[in-house]
Amino acid sequence: MYGKNNLLKIFILIVVFSMVLSGCAPKAASTAAPTDAKWCSNVHIVFFPGGPAGGVFAVNVYNGALQAQADLGPKVDYVWSDWDTQKMTQQFSEVAATKPDGIAVMGHPGDASFDSLIDTAESNGIIVTSQNTELPLAQAKYTANGFGYVGAKNYDAGHALGAEAVKRFGLVSGDRAMVWGLLSQPSRGQRTQGVIDAFNEANLTVDYIEIDAATNSDPASGTATFTGYVSSHPDVKVVVTDHGGLTATAATYLQAAGKNPGDIKMAGFDLSAATTDAIKAGWMNLVIDQQPWLQGYLPILQICLTKVYGFSGLDINTGAGFVDVSNVDFIAPLAAKNIR
Repeated sequence: MYGKNNLLKIFILIVVFSMVLSGCAPKAASTAAPTDAKWCSNVHIVFFPGGPAGGVFAVNVYNGALQAQADLGPKVDYVWSDWDTQKMTQQFSEVAATKPDGIAVMGHPGDASFDSLIDTAESNGIIVTSQNTELPLAQAKYTANGFGYVGAKNYDAGHALGAEAVKRFGLVSGDRAMVWGLLSQPSRGQRTQGVIDAFNEANLTVDYIEIDAATNSDPASGTATFTGYVSSHPDVKVVVTDHGGLTATAATYLQAAGKNPGDIKMAGFDLSAATTDAIKAGWMNLVIDQQPWLQGYLPILQICLTKVYGFSGLDINTGAGFVDVSNVDFIAPLAAKNIR
């Protein structure tokens, strides 16, 4: 006869063997996926929404990042830059010195201005990733370290909007177009260049105006620029605003110039509540949506995935969908919540 201790041992072996056969064998803790929803709670991230606090577009990016923070649990510090490229690089240097686990940056300053700073951060073990504007050299160098990109492919998006405007508005060779953009910014300016190239391919007469610093920060400041241009170019058929804030201000610009909806076709980038209202009223005629909320959410997720699981950088195109009067009613309630 077996003793009680031996019987207990045999019983335990039978139970374990049965679990193995049924696929229910206990797993080592080191290989088990965490069940805690806040699986990124020990990670510290600095996030750049890009523009001024509460500003058009930047607030959508910020809201996406806030949702990721709530879902995943990291500590996130937010740094606002007023779309000022010099401020972005200065702020990056300052936050990198505090050695957070990761930094999510707007790539507007371009590789030439940013990459030496990114090199230093990476050498200190900081995960860097970018949103909205690509940093292709830095991304190629540090993809394995978690450097990804979330945003539209700028040149392709610009070219797509320009070509779509030509088609939808019935523009023909010799028609005058004004492009209000940011060619001076190396990577960000590729979107403006794409619009210009599409218009040139259609043999339009293209007038380019650089968005000055005051208008970049406060789009209403550009009203005098717009009215002055329209006054001196009364034959202009289409204006493209390569800036979410300027796109949202289309009604103000046109009204100040004494124009009615549709007198000048308006096309631009990025949705907001003001922009959807302008589309409904006919002030804005065509918008390409790059879904900025995702440009907040996904970089936070990227850094968490890299820090916790060692995943490499992900390259995500957040879109090239067009919004006009035909589909704005679905989008408008989401834009009012700063989600779209």
